[in-house]
Amino acid sequence: MQTFDLEAQGLRALNAALHALKGSTNQTAWEVVNARGSHAIAVGVDAPIDLTVHGSTGYYCAGMNKQATIRIKGSAGPGTAENMMSGTVIVDGDASQYAGATGNGGLLVIKGNASSRCGISMKGIDIVVHGNIGHMSAFMAQSGNLVVLGDAGDALGDSLYEARLFVRGSVKSLGADCIEKEMRPEHLALLADLLKRGEADHLAKPEEFRRYGSARKLYNFNIDNASSY
Repeated sequence: MQTFDLEAQGLRALNAALHALKGSTNQTAWEVVNARGSHAIAVGVDAPIDLTVHGSTGYYCAGMNKQATIRIKGSAGPGTAENMMSGTVIVDGDASQYAGATGNGGLLVIKGNASSRCGISMKGIDIVVHGNIGHMSAFMAQSGNLVVLGDAGDALGDSLYEARLFVRGSVKSLGADCIEKEMRPEHLALLADLLKRGEADHLAKPEEFRRYGSARKLYNFNIDNASSY
């Protein structure tokens, strides 16, 4: 286990050490202590390591993550796992706004609640939120899956493309071009896998969710819908 004291050694030294692990490495177990809400912890990691951050984090923790499994033992600030490519990021507490924004792949798990714009412009990432999500979540989401065990705020899925949204609780309102869709057997199977991977299969069953997706009326221009653009 590689233990890094952020207060004593500093953020630049931590990220430099993690960036040096590109490709295969036998230094696969890491922990960060004294996080104290610092920004940009473990940004740009590109190695198959397991890293645990003890304490809450600031902006952009685990941003651009690739291959690594990163667990935050606390809550996370804005932009957690932003532009994530692969790997897994697990937040044991709550996450602030735009968690998983523009994520291209991998899995983001939030054990608490997520704030506004969760999964904005997601491009292939899977996000599982055990609690609630705020307004404008999955805005312009292009692909991937957003699973919410709690409730969703206003304008869910506004200007949605082809991402799939699964919500167990209530939805305050749907955004432009987002509609409820039929939950078919293939979606139940997909959701069962996401709940298992998201450490939530003991909390909910796939049959308890509703599925939301794009009505496909906005992202192809149609003059009859001009007033909606």
